[in-house]
Amino acid sequence: MVRTPLTPEERERGGRLGQLLREARGGRSMTEVAAQAGVSAETLRKIETGRAPTPAFFTVAALAGALGLSMDELVARCAFVAA
Repeated sequence: MVRTPLTPEERERGGRLGQLLREARGGRSMTEVAAQAGVSAETLRKIETGRAPTPAFFTVAALAGALGLSMDELVARCAFVAA
C-alpha cells in the first residue's frame, strides 16, 4: 500500500499536536504517560517529535485522557491556522 504524501498543513498540524502533548506531559516521563494511555513510549516519542504527524484518532484520544486534555482543546489548538 502506497501512502499519499502529507501536505505541509498536515505536517504543521502534527507538529502542533506533538508540541501540545510534550507541554502537557510536563515533568512526567514518556514511559509513564504512554503506559497510562496504553500506547508504546516509541509511539508517543514519534508523535511528540513530529515523525508521526497523523496518529490514529484512538491514540490521540488515549493520550489526551492520560494528560487531562479534552479533545475539544486539542482540536482548537492543533487546527490549521490561516496566515
